[in-house]
Amino acid sequence: MRFKGAVLTLLALITSSILAACGSTPTAVPTAAPTAAATAATPAATTAATTAAAPAATTAATTAAATAAATTDAAPANSTLAVGIVLPTKDEPRWIQDETRFREALTAAGYQVEILFSQGDSAKEKANVEALLTKGIKVLIICPQDGTAAAAAADEARKAGVKVISYDRLIRETDAVDYYVTFDSLAVGANQAQYLVDNAKGTGNPLYLYAGAASDNNAFLFFEGAWKVLQPKIADGTFVIKNSKEADALKAKAELTREEQVKIIGQVTTDWKFDVAKKHADGDLTNATAADKGTVFILAPNDGTARAIADTFAADKDVKTYYVTGQDAEKASVQYIIDGKQSMTVFKDVRVEVKDAIEAAVSMLEGKTPTSTSKYNNGKIDVPATQSPVISVDKANVKAALIDSNYYQASDFTGL
Repeated sequence: MRFKGAVLTLLALITSSILAACGSTPTAVPTAAPTAAATAATPAATTAATTAAAPAATTAATTAAATAAATTDAAPANSTLAVGIVLPTKDEPRWIQDETRFREALTAAGYQVEILFSQGDSAKEKANVEALLTKGIKVLIICPQDGTAAAAAADEARKAGVKVISYDRLIRETDAVDYYVTFDSLAVGANQAQYLVDNAKGTGNPLYLYAGAASDNNAFLFFEGAWKVLQPKIADGTFVIKNSKEADALKAKAELTREEQVKIIGQVTTDWKFDVAKKHADGDLTNATAADKGTVFILAPNDGTARAIADTFAADKDVKTYYVTGQDAEKASVQYIIDGKQSMTVFKDVRVEVKDAIEAAVSMLEGKTPTSTSKYNNGKIDVPATQSPVISVDKANVKAALIDSNYYQASDFTGL
């Protein structure tokens, strides 16, 4: 009866949250709203139905959440710790958003939850999982710092009889993953690349490639999605790669093997870190000639690295105009888009991903199997998964996508 009541409470929470507010120097050139071509580039696996189900999240003060590496929420006296969550770092706005929304939704649904951060350390991540297992959790939701290294933690959870939900990033090389909740990662890269293609004119356009961390399976999916769109335009001369000999050597290949992606990403990785991204951009511009600059096109993997890269390119006197991609719709990057400093971002509605993870966890707590819409191979098994769609956002549709949807408040920004 408690599980049924909790589910009803959770559904009521999701419903009510829909009604709540969620809370010469070159310039990045904003353009019209995403084209049909960008939509077509989105892989068919995307489940559009998820969009209609997307709840509006309530606003939360993330500053307070960021001050603690672990948060335990009070629960009814007769409850036990049902769900343990491990997130990669509290130093990035994206994961603070997730922490806040997880905590509120699960607590309101009647489940005690503890949320720990691994701070970019796989050893700490494993220790976090072990600590949660000793407290008797029934379901583990984990976003791995290193997808392969996290296999050991998943194996321990399986031995303890705990269900494992891989969140946002896929845990690789183990059969101890019960479910995967993610966004359509191929579509993220495809939307980023399509934006660059839509704004390129003529031939010989300088293209600078950057990627996420080689330890993150999503970095490969993002790059794969982008490469499928960019490669034909690299092959026909629309773009010329300026900062990766590995990518340039493979420009004739429409599909890359994992090993080939490893070589490219190893050369252009930002490791998801702002300082690493800036260092790479500095080095690339130092090595580039004036002819390699002018109007440039930059595949940046996420918003944090996009801002660091954009600032670096903006400071170079030979760069006249740049188009730079991003993802996550972080507040700072939304302001950059409004101000013309960042061209676009790929909006991944965290409210949807959190909702999907919670629904899967509740199903598992009730002894049921969560509904899956796709599968991802992690090197050992095909993991049942649900994936949410993404939206390309630039200056033309930023208000409609992020303000009118109640994801952010207009008062969070200037110049709208």
